Amino acid sequence: MAPSGSRRDDCRRVLCWVPVLFISLIAAWSYYAYVVQLCIETIENMGEKIVYLLIYHILFIMFVWSYWQTIFTKPMNPLKEFHLSHPDKELLEREDRRESQQEILRRIAKDLPIYTRTMSGAIRYCDRCLLLKPDRCHHCSACDMCILKMDHHCPWVNNCVGFANYKFFMLFLAYSLLYCLFVTATDLLYFIEFWNNGLPDTQAKFHIMFMFFAASTFSVSLAFLFAYHCWLVCKNRSTLEAFRAPEFQHGPDKNGFSLGTSKNFRQVFGDEKKYWLLPVFSSLGDGCSFPTCLVNPDPEQPSLSPGRNPSIKSAGESHQFPPKPLRESQSRLLNNGQSEGSEDRDKRGTSNPALTIEKET
Repeated sequence: MAPSGSRRDDCRRVLCWVPVLFISLIAAWSYYAYVVQLCIETIENMGEKIVYLLIYHILFIMFVWSYWQTIFTKPMNPLKEFHLSHPDKELLEREDRRESQQEILRRIAKDLPIYTRTMSGAIRYCDRCLLLKPDRCHHCSACDMCILKMDHHCPWVNNCVGFANYKFFMLFLAYSLLYCLFVTATDLLYFIEFWNNGLPDTQAKFHIMFMFFAASTFSVSLAFLFAYHCWLVCKNRSTLEAFRAPEFQHGPDKNGFSLGTSKNFRQVFGDEKKYWLLPVFSSLGDGCSFPTCLVNPDPEQPSLSPGRNPSIKSAGESHQFPPKPLRESQSRLLNNGQSEGSEDRDKRGTSNPALTIEKET
């Protein structure tokens, strides 16, 4: 007999797919309602019917493609150098004193390109995955793993939205919004005619009326969500970072990863324009290291000058991380048009003497 805990986990895993099933059923019904009931059964003009069906199928295919990519793209694991080796794990487990544990983790972290810290100033360590968290990486309790550049765990896709699938998630929002707006706009005329009894009272009436209300309602909510994530992309922030600014050596800085709107956009969508609108992976980098810019141009916050900030200066003098090899595309992102001061700050790393082990979920 299976233990009760295992049955509960199985039930939880099944229930997690309910929102995905709901969206899939809505999409399947909308396809039937639009193609069969509206285009085939109701619209009489052949030219209008062909144009509507062509545009509709393009949007529907892109919507389904990006949705499935968001669902089934597995999160990427942090690079192996961020994981504790077997000897380090045993050494850390044998130590009971926090000071000794700090020394072990300090030794492991000193050569890693880690710039963010916990709120207390410690290097971020996950005691469940047994790794030093790369910048912008967080442990997801639902997935029970560390997610690179974690944005949020989305129940509508039953997956974490992070570095591996954030572009797919953005395209899913964009194409689903266009899909709903197109259905609403093309269905409006026939909705008014049915409402005013201008067309025969057939089975199509229910589908056309309900499809209009559903599409217009989804359009409003999707518009707000898509606009919010467009703002996040332009600022190079995740949802988690928007609620709590990432902590650097000198303190919290919500614009620490922002390189300007164009470069921020290319970090998510890549350098090649031909892939921007396709749900294929083209994001820059490896998800473990990110260019940083510790100068804040946002008028909401005062600008930080490294020459005037003693904490940054002393930290840079105390220790330097060796520069981490980057993909060619990310190297271009760093070097193309970036100021010398920003490059110097990107190469600086700090080791925090107040290192502690903290679990962060």
